Amino acid sequence: MRIKIINYSSKYAKDFYDLNIEWLQTYFYVEDYDKEVLSNPSTYIIDKGGQIFFALIEDKVVGTVALMPTSEDAILELTKMAVLKDQRNKKIGQLLLQHCIEFARSQSLKALMLYSNTKLENAIYLYRKYGFKELQLEPGSPYERANIKMQLDL
Repeated sequence: MRIKIINYSSKYAKDFYDLNIEWLQTYFYVEDYDKEVLSNPSTYIIDKGGQIFFALIEDKVVGTVALMPTSEDAILELTKMAVLKDQRNKKIGQLLLQHCIEFARSQSLKALMLYSNTKLENAIYLYRKYGFKELQLEPGSPYERANIKMQLDL
C-alpha cells in the first residue's frame, strides 16, 4: 500500500469536508465553527497562508490534515486531521503528522500548536511521541470540545 501525500487541490475539497465531518460525528459533534471552516477551506486556511495536505492511495483520499495560521508569527495550528474510517490504525495519521513537522521545519516555523481532547488517547500518545508538550488551555479556545492544548517547538 503506497501512500502519497500531496498539497491542497480544490478537487479534494469535498473529501476534506466529508472526512472531517465523519470523524467529528464519530468522536464528538460538529460545531458551527467546524462547518464554516470545512465548507470554506480556501478562505479560512489556504488564502490566509495555511496548508492542507491529503494522503492518497492511488487517487483516493484516505486522510487529510491542515496547518492553519495563528495570531502568533511563525506558529501554525495543526488541525482538521482525519483518516477514512476503514483506513484507521494503518499509521496514515502518523505519516500526515510527520509530513506537517517536516513542512514546518522546511519553512523555518517556530512551532506547531494543536487543540485536542484527552479522550483521544492514541492521538495524544502520538503527539507526545513526536515531542509535543502540553500548554495551558486558554479560556475561550476556538473549540468547545478541546480540553488540551499542545505545542511542538521547532
